[in-house]
Amino acid sequence: MTSLLELNDLGFAWPGQEELLDIPQFRLERGETLFLRGPSGSGKTTLLGLLGGVQKAGRGSIRLLGEELGGMSAGARDRFRVDHTGYIFQQFNLLPFLSVRENVELPCRFSRLRSQRAHQRHGSVALAASELLAHLGLPPALHARRADALSIGQQQRVAAARALIGQPELVIADEPTSALDSDTRETFLELLFTECRAAGSSLLFVSHDQGLAPLFDRSLSLAELNRAAQPAGV
Repeated sequence: MTSLLELNDLGFAWPGQEELLDIPQFRLERGETLFLRGPSGSGKTTLLGLLGGVQKAGRGSIRLLGEELGGMSAGARDRFRVDHTGYIFQQFNLLPFLSVRENVELPCRFSRLRSQRAHQRHGSVALAASELLAHLGLPPALHARRADALSIGQQQRVAAARALIGQPELVIADEPTSALDSDTRETFLELLFTECRAAGSSLLFVSHDQGLAPLFDRSLSLAELNRAAQPAGV
């Protein structure tokens, strides 16, 4: 069986600049949880954009579920992303004018595949949202509130539920625990791991917080993967 995500000879440079990313090889296996260390300026945001098809690599290959992202049109990459990838952003990116449940349901509005999966597993998209929120520690009394009425920790759990709904094969988390204390971080990660296992999702978790690395199946450094970030001769 092929890896869920495969990068080979990946190169990317912004116009007029030197190459920011030069990654010979990278793999993420199906069902794996991977901690990727990525400090500010390491190119992690650009890499995540490439993995989601927001940007297109200058050279090399990105394969998700065996599909080559570089061979798709921009519109096809957008559709493929919403069907197969869930994101937890550092700032959560919840829509404040929507309720908690409506925020979680959003991916199913844009992806027929994820909507179908939510129906198959839970009976409806609304039930899928409610069950995910409950499993992530948000009681039903909060589900109809505006998203901006919640605490930071609660908003983080809403963002995780939104990423997980409809069982995307890949969940990408970009510094989602940076605003939390250590006890809350570990509790959140335990819940996130449990829900990823239940959905059959692989988790790519990007952070500078090395203390979280032992909780994952595997840990890598983006600086070590990326030849463009290494001193000459290394």
